[in-house]
Amino acid sequence: MPGSGRVASVTSVPRLDPTSLGGHLDALYRAGWALCGSREDAEDLVQETFARVLAKPRTVNAGGERAYLMSTLRNTFYSRLRTASRRPRTTSTLDEVMAIEPRVTSQPERAAEVSEIFAAIADLPEDFRLAIAAVDILGLTYGEAATALGTREATITTRLYRARQRIAQQLSDVLPPVREGSGPDRSLA
Repeated sequence: MPGSGRVASVTSVPRLDPTSLGGHLDALYRAGWALCGSREDAEDLVQETFARVLAKPRTVNAGGERAYLMSTLRNTFYSRLRTASRRPRTTSTLDEVMAIEPRVTSQPERAAEVSEIFAAIADLPEDFRLAIAAVDILGLTYGEAATALGTREATITTRLYRARQRIAQQLSDVLPPVREGSGPDRSLA
């Protein structure tokens, strides 16, 4: 009551639990790969994101830990881009470039498919890439993705639809549309 002399209790603000970060590692790595376009850059991005998050105690908003981590990953990605754009670019000769040893996998076809998908995601415009990384790779709900990316839920829905269409179009073999009557004769079946 207003004049009773009691002090209102302060509600506890949820804090990010550092021990739970390992549960988000794979999802953040996949999102980082989609943003960067390469495995190595994604590993560096996730490592830098975790270093920032663990540097001091963090509070988590209503979107949850994964949405918070996606926001931090995105901000770290932007910071890296800005930093890289300010640095002078150097060129290497072919003698200076060393070939990277490819990773061995038990499913080379699947690895090739995944690599093609991530390359297609990396080719998307930035807004589409962030939306698909948040929802399809990190597993955020549309609402959480909207909160993490600072936009409306309807915008996330539209960006996802368009991003998925572009990826499907890029990855599919372009076949001419089947017209009525031009397909196989069904009467012989």
